[in-house]
Amino acid sequence: MIEIQDITVKFGGVVALDQVTLKIADDVVGLIGPNGAGKTTLTNAFSGFVNVANGSITVNGTNLIDLAPHLRTRWGLARSFQKVQIVPDLSVEDHLKAVLDGKGIPASQRKGAVSKALEYVGISDIRFRKGSTLNPYQRRMTEIAKCLIGAPRIVLLDEPGGGLSESEMQHLREVITGIHPEFGAQVLLVDHDVDLIRDVCASTAVLDFGKLIAFGQTDEVLADEVVKTAYLGR
Repeated sequence: MIEIQDITVKFGGVVALDQVTLKIADDVVGLIGPNGAGKTTLTNAFSGFVNVANGSITVNGTNLIDLAPHLRTRWGLARSFQKVQIVPDLSVEDHLKAVLDGKGIPASQRKGAVSKALEYVGISDIRFRKGSTLNPYQRRMTEIAKCLIGAPRIVLLDEPGGGLSESEMQHLREVITGIHPEFGAQVLLVDHDVDLIRDVCASTAVLDFGKLIAFGQTDEVLADEVVKTAYLGR
């Protein structure tokens, strides 16, 4: 259970998040809203990349706001980024090994953890390929695999479908929906692709101008007139 209570983030005089409160129990939860709504700011609040003026993010009794960013990673918080973080000169396998360095995983368990994540996302066959040779799909899968090693508890995915074909998107759907059964982590999915959100998210939250304007079962939220006006432009 993820409990977000009164999270407020300010940038000077701009209130990027305004007392956002959510209780997230589902395995996969969507986070949508127009550009500038506060979606990435909320994921950055989870990660410790922005200062939180007020509020808490509590998971099973642990308030993540009390932890430094590197301790949140060791605790089990993982995330991807809109702009994929791939180093040209590192192999796919080495990208995953680099993530494990910050998670306190014993050396005896590292090879197995890397292999499991690569097999799960379907890129074991390119584990020795350099980042500079990867296509957009392979880069995205590498980024997700990086999130799935080291016993993640929460996985934040920020627009993971960017640049993918329809067949690749179908594989992405399968990857996202299988994360909790396979790894035990809750997933918070930020995306503009309403079809992806509808297909994989049991519930969805909607932000607009830093405020939570809707939260509930995904189909009901996407049918809400307030959401359509704010997000879909209708």
